Amino acid sequence: MALIECELSRVVLDEAHDRQIVVLKEKGGERQMPIIIGFFEIWAIHRTINDEPPPRPLTHELFGSVLDTLGVRIERIVVSALRNDTFIGRLYLVQDGQQYDVDTRPSDGIALAVQKNAPIYVDEEVLNEASGGF
Repeated sequence: MALIECELSRVVLDEAHDRQIVVLKEKGGERQMPIIIGFFEIWAIHRTINDEPPPRPLTHELFGSVLDTLGVRIERIVVSALRNDTFIGRLYLVQDGQQYDVDTRPSDGIALAVQKNAPIYVDEEVLNEASGGF
């Protein structure tokens, strides 16, 4: 599996609809891919990139805080597959030299990666398939 490092290129927040969009762009390249995500995930990403923390921790902030408290670092998020129009993700965590590989929805993984400044990767086959025509 060849992994391509990507960055969050765009956040399309539309309060009138349930489906929100984040766009990942290949670092140093031209390929981009949209991912449709939920309202709560888009707000978590939006809050983080605009430095607008909620008055009390919401789910993504809470999980990030728990990781910090336990000494766990997010090594990377990987969008690893596209199955039946659904993206599949992996969250790679490190604690005391031990690596953990956790299944994640890419939207949750991206929200945490943005919060913790962790790199985002996309499997090259997924990027090729999802970036076609975008």
